[in-house]
Amino acid sequence: MLDTSPLTLAVDHFADRLRAAPQSRLQRGAAAEALGLARELARRAQVVESPGVEPRVMPDVGMFAAADQVTVAAHDLALVLRGEAELASALTLVAEAQQRAGV
Repeated sequence: MLDTSPLTLAVDHFADRLRAAPQSRLQRGAAAEALGLARELARRAQVVESPGVEPRVMPDVGMFAAADQVTVAAHDLALVLRGEAELASALTLVAEAQQRAGV
């Protein structure tokens, strides 16, 4: 069984940093970066769960929900990851998004 705890730990850390960030940081792009990450993680999970079906786009429900959206999407993806390469790719996405978000 694939150990996906590195992904959930990385995303939980990113989400905690977003929750602690000032509103001004969220407005300057951190929330948008988190939403972009959440959408990509959700898309990847949907492709695995429902191959051949057009993935739904995670809605933008506001900057204060971005941390929760990232967490939910990552935990959903962690349940369906099929190998180390997919896990490594998801970890890279999280690290890059956190760096761009500046949190």
